[in-house]
Amino acid sequence: MSQALLRASGIGVRFGGVHALRDVTLSVGSGEICGLIGPNGAGKTTLFDVVSGMRRPDAGTIAYDGTDITRRSPVWRARHGIRRTFQRQQLFGQLTVADNLLVAQDWRGGVRPAVRRHRERAAAVLHECGLDALAGSYAGGLPVGQARMVELARALADPPRVLLLDEPASGTTAEERRQLAAVIRHMADEENCAVLLVEHNVAFVMELCSRVVVLDLGRVLAEGAAAEVQADPAVREAYLGTGPTGREPGHLDR
Repeated sequence: MSQALLRASGIGVRFGGVHALRDVTLSVGSGEICGLIGPNGAGKTTLFDVVSGMRRPDAGTIAYDGTDITRRSPVWRARHGIRRTFQRQQLFGQLTVADNLLVAQDWRGGVRPAVRRHRERAAAVLHECGLDALAGSYAGGLPVGQARMVELARALADPPRVLLLDEPASGTTAEERRQLAAVIRHMADEENCAVLLVEHNVAFVMELCSRVVVLDLGRVLAEGAAAEVQADPAVREAYLGTGPTGREPGHLDR
């Protein structure tokens, strides 16, 4: 793995007496696609909230390119290349698909040539994501799979250095997942972007990610290559439980 571009160290988050995260350490390097999986309630989205600056941790630090950014705002992080998508879509429904991408670049401002560059960038990203035909459609009327791709495109509109994807494959068709995987690979391989992916579709994660981290009850349960993690008995128990009513281990592979 390349040197870590983003590193969360010893992260702890409490909600009253409940520990949502306990001493979680995780890193992702430029050009790497790292999967973050775990049962419901494991703390995955809470960790994303901490990394993106939406929640201040009770313990631990976030480092970005070697600099402590734990106290930096979500806006600062986004403008410095840390972008995220959400488990629940956050599109501007009354704007067109193209305008959703332009809004993501508005903070740069600039004169007419800059605006032209913004539009060219938006058009290029729409093409990369297979959304050319939807550029003039209102985002609020899109089906789930297309809306998720638009949210990804908006995260890419201003080129990211770190991409945090929260359940991007949820509600998508097989073809949409193939398109999604191709875009993510392009960002890692061609744009040298660090990608951290939360996803319940384990097969999608195992095929796409070079490294996988498993959270369970707010702790890191396992970390390693996809095949190693998938075969780990502790991981299978966390997903499936034990005893005669537990599901067959094959369910983890789907």
